[in-house]
Amino acid sequence: MRLKVNPNRMELLRLRRRYALALRGHKMIKDKLDGLVKEFLPLARQYRDARVSVDRELPQLLRPFLLARMGSPRGVVETALEQVGARCNVPLQITTTRWRILNVVLTRLEAKLPPAAGYSLLDTPGELDTAIVALRNYLNKILTLAELEHAVRLLAREVEETRRRVNALEYILLPELRETIKFIKAKLDEAERFHISRLMKIKEMFGAKRGL
Repeated sequence: MRLKVNPNRMELLRLRRRYALALRGHKMIKDKLDGLVKEFLPLARQYRDARVSVDRELPQLLRPFLLARMGSPRGVVETALEQVGARCNVPLQITTTRWRILNVVLTRLEAKLPPAAGYSLLDTPGELDTAIVALRNYLNKILTLAELEHAVRLLAREVEETRRRVNALEYILLPELRETIKFIKAKLDEAERFHISRLMKIKEMFGAKRGL
């Protein structure tokens, strides 16, 4: 499908400049798409591995809590956890830093954990200590997973939008410009042939008059 334009030389020059610009734009966006895909694939694999690791570790993380509860008198673990919550008067701080992949702004998360709260080590089983330490370490893995998931979603959206732009240029705009340029050239060539044949006919008429 060609564009609706007047078939003249000015329009031909304008469309040729536009076509050259569209070609350069297509190359730049195609290179951007290739770069995004190159960055996206390893990040997606990293997110997949982190998701599997976090899901696999969660049951193991809960096991020490269950063992601590089973190996101590009723209410001891609950009381200790309440003491942990009461003494943690320093709120959890999560700092964010920005980083980029091409023009996509991503966020890196980092947690500043409050100091470990004290509770009676004599009254609580050792499994509770292990469980609390593991839970603090697990938080960083959760933040890493959230960071990766957010990055994968943003990159996937950017890849899709960039691919649509590439396809629009490659399959719509550039073919339309090529067909329109070809149409205008054909019209101009036809007009030029008509003009030349008309001049030749006029020349023949003048030659015939001079011969009389």
